[in-house]
Amino acid sequence: MGEHIESDDVKTNEENLQLQSAIDSKKSILSWSFYDWANSAFATTVMAGFFPLFFESYWASGNAITVLGYSNSIASIIVAILAPFLGAIADRMSGKKKFLFTFAILGILTTGGLNFVAAGLWQWAVALYILGTIGFSGANIFYDSLLPSVASERKIDYVSSLGFSLGYIGGGLLFVLNVVWYLMPETFGFVDEAQAIKVSFLSVAIWWAVFSIPIILFVKESKTESGMTFRKAIKEGLQQLAETFRDIKHLKYVGLFLLGYWFYIDGVDTIIRMAVAYGTELGFTGESLIIALLMVQFVAFPGTLLYNLFAKKIGVKKAILVAIIAYGCITLLGAFMAQQWHFYALAFLIGCFQGGIQALSRSLYSRLIPKAKAAQFYGFFNMLGKFAAVIGPALMAYISDITGNVRYGILSVLSLFILGGIILYFVDIEKGEKMADEFLEAK
Repeated sequence: MGEHIESDDVKTNEENLQLQSAIDSKKSILSWSFYDWANSAFATTVMAGFFPLFFESYWASGNAITVLGYSNSIASIIVAILAPFLGAIADRMSGKKKFLFTFAILGILTTGGLNFVAAGLWQWAVALYILGTIGFSGANIFYDSLLPSVASERKIDYVSSLGFSLGYIGGGLLFVLNVVWYLMPETFGFVDEAQAIKVSFLSVAIWWAVFSIPIILFVKESKTESGMTFRKAIKEGLQQLAETFRDIKHLKYVGLFLLGYWFYIDGVDTIIRMAVAYGTELGFTGESLIIALLMVQFVAFPGTLLYNLFAKKIGVKKAILVAIIAYGCITLLGAFMAQQWHFYALAFLIGCFQGGIQALSRSLYSRLIPKAKAAQFYGFFNMLGKFAAVIGPALMAYISDITGNVRYGILSVLSLFILGGIILYFVDIEKGEKMADEFLEAK
């Protein structure tokens, strides 16, 4: 028995040595980054584009912005509850890729299922959308937690930005095809626009599945305790979850960053998820809204990489603060826009900052946390990010309802950027990194 345990430990050590050699390798970096290419099709075609457009015209009638707002919030609550718990379990079982695969499959199957929902069945559409969002967000917890296994601190900003950039171009390419189907359905053999959109949902599922293969096959993760059962992992995961709460109390700048992130990323997510519904309420055509989304995708691809260079010039924290200020201005302008070209102009501006604020936030957080507890702490990172998305869409829906004016709804999102920016300003990165190192040494 002792010999068996010893051989398992030797095997684990060998695998961890292989992991060290894989860090910063082109194969690992590209394989990890291509998962962003894979799942961004859901964020673009489904979440931001066709689902809100199709929901109002095909599945539901009237008050779609309220239903969509609360649907996004329900999905976010579920992910928020699961996120830290799953992160803690993944650390114990060395199961980051297994959990990523499980949640990705949930998202893939439910997204494909939207193809089969008939007109008027808005309850089924909402249920599948919520499950798809849970799969998308849940898989991202484990995707993010694999970043320290792929890139060294020297390259982590670049790799994080590369992932987002590939996500924008990958999701954008499929979205272009889906938009062409939507604009010219008969040319591609579809009966009408509705069939073109439903098949687009199915194409997202296939795209997501195919391009998830590299991360499953070629990205290595460190091995921890051998022979860990799922039941034991759950028990220890719960204990670890409680421990993480205590750890964050001792890591002042992790807690402060998470609080600020909670607010400002809420504003970003709300704009991503609710822009089409908002534009529809203002009377803009479906074609113009889809074109604006395409603009975001293809501006965001170079924008994310260029913003990484900008961050190197002024510092990551300052670059995030600039992006928060920019988003505040975009939100303010959005509340007063009246013409179609205004929507295009704001779409261009969003494309300049969207990838940068997301990628840099992820990489900045990785500097503040203890590396040995990456999945556990990324669980909290994703929990607050997704839990924040409870506030934004619901706040926008609620304010729009009580005022009877959707412009006041989008204006309420400005408060989230203001709060997030003020809190982030007081995060000291150097002290935070030092505290994380000292914390591990003390342990």
